[in-house]
Formats: sequence, structure tokens, C-alpha cells
Amino acid sequence: MVKALEIGYRHIDTASAYGNEEAIGKGIKKSTVPREEIFLVSKVANPDQGYDSTIKSFNESLERLQTDYLDLYLIHWPKELSNETWKAFEYLYEEKKIRAIGVSNFLINHLEDLLPNTKITPMVNQVEFHPYLIQPELLDYCNKKNIKIEAWSPLMKGEILNIDLIDKLAKKYNKTHAQIVLRWNIQMGIITIPKSANIDRIKSNLEIFDFELSKEDMLSINKLDRGYRVGPDPNNFDF
Repeated sequence: MVKALEIGYRHIDTASAYGNEEAIGKGIKKSTVPREEIFLVSKVANPDQGYDSTIKSFNESLERLQTDYLDLYLIHWPKELSNETWKAFEYLYEEKKIRAIGVSNFLINHLEDLLPNTKITPMVNQVEFHPYLIQPELLDYCNKKNIKIEAWSPLMKGEILNIDLIDKLAKKYNKTHAQIVLRWNIQMGIITIPKSANIDRIKSNLEIFDFELSKEDMLSINKLDRGYRVGPDPNNFDF
């Protein structure tokens, strides 16, 4: 992570469920990048949902991350207690402990359950998004509600290497498969958070601002959508 900050990354995505907040906090302290230049994101896990337990979990995350605020805090997965959890999020936001609040893995049905009970609309919805899972109805719904979509697993855990069209476009633009998909994300207006432990790939994933995919190629990638998930279905998962 320290190397990624040195290269130029500023968005760090973690979660209490990942068990790496303490390491992230130590890495930020070790880095020469000022905290105010880092966009730090964490998430409340399902076992900690509920009003009081969410505030407790949030404070524990701050302690592990060695910071006094988060730039973005997310409900990790939808759950029956999400409405009470969201009230805690709104309180923490109003107390300026969090600069932005949002949700993760919320489909339209989850958002329709949550939104009528909110004072503040979620600012972000972090969902699985890649060439085989575009979820256009969800994108359209979130756009209309002014909820920004953020993509997790944009590289399909490496499965993009097996997509013929992505291979063809990589050769056409003289770019890697990952660079093609990440550039597609950017042009779709999607926040993207690729994951890698390989320093060369970390560098390469940042080199996507020196080219642009044509409208035709963008449409070709969009047509790959087949509703395929590499992660759990939010309607059938309790993390």
C-alpha cells in the first residue's frame, strides 16, 4: 500500500471485515503522503449493523486506522438492520466524522427499502461491476437518485484475460487487458478500485489516461453484459 501511495494512488478501500485496517493505518503513517490527500474508505460489517453497534464499530475502525475521520463509510452488505445502521451513518456524517456516506452491494430493492427512511441519500453505491455484469437498470436508478456507482472487482478476479473482445482491444490500443477495462470504467463514469499486490500491475493500472476508447468499442464492451457474478448475490448473502 505504501508503494501504491508513492506511485500516485490516493483512494484506499478497506473494511472491518477484511481484517487489514490496522495494517492500512500503519501504512498511512509510514507513508510520506499527508492524510488529507488520501481518500480513506471503510465499511461496517453485517454483524455490527444496528445504531449503537455501528457507532461502536466505526470508532474501532478509526482506532485501527489511526485517524479521526473517514472520507467515505459504507454499509458493507444490505441487511434487515440497514435502516437503523443508516441513522447512525447520518449522525456520524452530521458530526463531521465522515465526509461522505454510502452503501455497498445494494440492488434496487434494497435501495427502495432504505431511501424512504433517509434524511441523507447515500452518496455512493459500491457494487460488483465489470464487462459481464453491468446492471444497467441499477446504474440508471442510481444516476436518477444522484448516487455514484463505484466498481469492485472490475477485473473479474483476472477472468477478463479470457474475454476475446478485451484481448482484441488490448492489441488494438496497445494496452493491457486491465487498462482496457479500467479505461472503459472511467468513460462509463464509474469510480473503479482495481486490486493487485503486484507492483508492476499497480503501476500499469494507473496508466489509463493517455488513450480513449471509441464509442463503437465502448458499445461492444457493453454488449458483453450477461449478468455473471464473480462474487455473491446480494439478495442471497449474509456477510
